Amino acid sequence: MLKFEAFSDLSNQEAPVRGYFYPSNTPSANCLILTHGAGANCEAPLLMALADGFSSQNWMVLRCDLPFRQSRPQGPPTRGSAERDQAGLRAAVAAMRGMSPGRVVLGGHSYGGRQASMLAAAEPRLVESLLLLSYPLHPPEKPAELRTKHFPSLHTPALFVHGMRDGFGTIPEIQSALSLIPARTDLLPIAGAGHELLTKSNRDALIEEVISRFLTGFTSASA
Repeated sequence: MLKFEAFSDLSNQEAPVRGYFYPSNTPSANCLILTHGAGANCEAPLLMALADGFSSQNWMVLRCDLPFRQSRPQGPPTRGSAERDQAGLRAAVAAMRGMSPGRVVLGGHSYGGRQASMLAAAEPRLVESLLLLSYPLHPPEKPAELRTKHFPSLHTPALFVHGMRDGFGTIPEIQSALSLIPARTDLLPIAGAGHELLTKSNRDALIEEVISRFLTGFTSASA
């Protein structure tokens, strides 16, 4: 286990930042902010594994709880939580900008990734790129209820990582949705994976593949 420490920033009392920070030995390190889905918190195994992996590449990493989870230790976000959760991500970006001049990436699983993408669509210069894990394209078995209204306004490059057995969207559905995004995108399908992505059998290979694809395509100045 790589070293990390508890982190909090109360600059925004309405949407404080709380989580775990992985420092880097590189003074101008890039930073990845990771957040969780609707039923989890920042100690989700997928986030912890990715944080360890990016930290091993000398990135700074912050895995953080969204404001709704800070208010409620269990249960999904309530109606109206999105604006405050996005404010929490904005505050996390500001905190990390103050710690390094490197590139900042917003990453999130499911609900967390959706909020990250909505925030980036509204504020295109907020971060340099996105890492969206199991984007919840639509509710299971409700393919008509697409969550893509903001996609045409998304000008931030994004890597989508999606399980091929994910009930929140098939690979063809995700591919079709990505055509709505004017920024550069890439899709990394994960064979045999559902919405959680991480399994006992794919842990090492999954983390290595995600990091490799992201570092190759989304960390250059033109990304």
